[in-house]
Amino acid sequence: MASRDAASACSAAAFRLRHLHLELSVAFGPAGAGHLQGCARLELTCLQEGAGELVLDSHPSVEVESAGLAPAPAPAPAPAPQPPLGGSHGEGRDAAAPRRPLRFQSRPFASYGSALHLTLPEPLTAGDTVVVEVAYRAGAGPGVCWLTPEQTAGKQKPYMYTQGQAVLNRSFFPCFDTPAVKCPYSAVIKVPEGFTALMSAITREKQKDNTFFFKMPHPIPSYLVALVVGDIVSAEVGPRSHVWAEPCLIEAAKKEYDGVIEEFLATGEKLFGPYVWERYDVLFMPPSFPFGGMENPCITFVTPCLLAGDRSLADVIIHEISHSWFGNLVTNAHWGEFWLNEGFTMYAQRRISTALYGAAYTCLEAATGRALLRQHMDNTGENHPLNKLRVTIEPGVDPEDTYNETPYEKGYCFVSYLAHLVGDQSKFDGFLQVLYVRLECVSVLLLLIMVTSSVVGFEFDRWLNTPGWPPYLPDLSPGEALMKPAEHLAELWASPDRNMEAIKAVDISAWKTFQLVYFLDKILQKSPLPDGNVEEMSALYPRISKAENAELRLRWCQIVLKNNHEPEFGKVRSFLGSQGKQKYTLPIYRAMANGSEAAQALAMETFSSTAPQLHVNVQNYVKKILGLQTKGN
Repeated sequence: MASRDAASACSAAAFRLRHLHLELSVAFGPAGAGHLQGCARLELTCLQEGAGELVLDSHPSVEVESAGLAPAPAPAPAPAPQPPLGGSHGEGRDAAAPRRPLRFQSRPFASYGSALHLTLPEPLTAGDTVVVEVAYRAGAGPGVCWLTPEQTAGKQKPYMYTQGQAVLNRSFFPCFDTPAVKCPYSAVIKVPEGFTALMSAITREKQKDNTFFFKMPHPIPSYLVALVVGDIVSAEVGPRSHVWAEPCLIEAAKKEYDGVIEEFLATGEKLFGPYVWERYDVLFMPPSFPFGGMENPCITFVTPCLLAGDRSLADVIIHEISHSWFGNLVTNAHWGEFWLNEGFTMYAQRRISTALYGAAYTCLEAATGRALLRQHMDNTGENHPLNKLRVTIEPGVDPEDTYNETPYEKGYCFVSYLAHLVGDQSKFDGFLQVLYVRLECVSVLLLLIMVTSSVVGFEFDRWLNTPGWPPYLPDLSPGEALMKPAEHLAELWASPDRNMEAIKAVDISAWKTFQLVYFLDKILQKSPLPDGNVEEMSALYPRISKAENAELRLRWCQIVLKNNHEPEFGKVRSFLGSQGKQKYTLPIYRAMANGSEAAQALAMETFSSTAPQLHVNVQNYVKKILGLQTKGN
């Protein structure tokens, strides 16, 4: 499987990675910069007779200082208490054993990484076990993000975090950076006094000298190895869950999620089987975090935009929890099959949501997702090659550049179609539970061949390899009781005569977030509205126009821009300055770029002032939208 991953240069066909261990010290520098220094130790079994070279995925920002071949590990002794940085903590390493130095060379691979070639002293025999250690310094690459105090919520201390998906962790540590390769890992991380380290691991122990030990016994792909170092504290919100955040956000985080997460986890377990990761914590990241959530095992990294103050976005975390089964437990083998992660996760998310909130609510949320897919395909054209489920990622193409709504929503439609073919959704869920238990902790190229091989006339090729609108759409009619009033109200606002009596007769005070979102999506589709209607709407619905809920703020900003309502351009600037989530930031910049001269000027002015707080990938995407020079051009 790994040999088919065009985004990786690693020797996955010649070696099986059995264990990864990181020993790193973290140092902050001026202006938000910093570095990691230490070593990566890879325990490997040779698969290919005569293998004389090991290739790891790396990045030009990773400065390799030395490489060596260590003796094969001895049986692990009982862990010594409080080992210093560089100790084995029971990982089987003999610290006094001699190392055989290895020749190494970094060679170009792609715009997003390089290939680290390590020459072995002599060719290996299939079945040989070797331990390779790479001493290195890193920190300037795209997978390691350094924030100044001003870029944090607390404004007091710097902050660092790693983001591995899709191919960024090769700038964090030399690795097999392909989702086809999974292994357990451990780490010893030393951080400055006054800082706390967290990783995507089950075991977390604080030791002397502000050193932290982590251990993940379940095999995971490299992109799910995650580290954060900052002024962060925790609060318990359930029997197996904590929230983590900067001190100034921890009370809001606890209030938002206290007692909520366990209900989500328990419902997921009833549908899809045991939660194997033991803990499920949530870390609220600084505002510049570019994603809604990153499903790192044991601890999901999320945007602080979820702290709406009224739990109106608390259920967004269901998607990340669903990845605990679909993506983390069983994983796509390369990024061209990304829909396997996200399509199944969307299905699981909506099954959990239905169990908790009912079919009407879930169908309304799914209708919102369908609208996003429609908007995406209208923007790109249905026949765009990225509107297939199975995407061909050519050598040199950054998998991140293939990201869009298709693997999520079209993937959801495909999985729903399979459930439809089975005819009994609970039986289909039960089948998935059994299948995923059997495939636990593996990577798959095509899980569904096991489901569909016996179905006569199944249009497998059409679903996977043909771009375009899904050939099957799940029935969302249970949501009509919530959709129809929203659609009716949008029609009234789009009318030139603006019947305010009829508009005021529609009471939206009890509408939940996704009903309001659905209404605003309809307004956006009908925009520009007749003159004066946006101003009237803003005054009548302060719950929308002055919302703290990020989903509502996004739509309102888009409506303001599409209607060129300049008196509220300040809300656009404010929203972009408050967060850096890619899903919110890019649509607003597209709307400004396609808008009036005033909107285009607003885009340039806002980006100039907020660019430093954005993730480097988001910065580059915005530059493309605005026609600005990007790195490599």
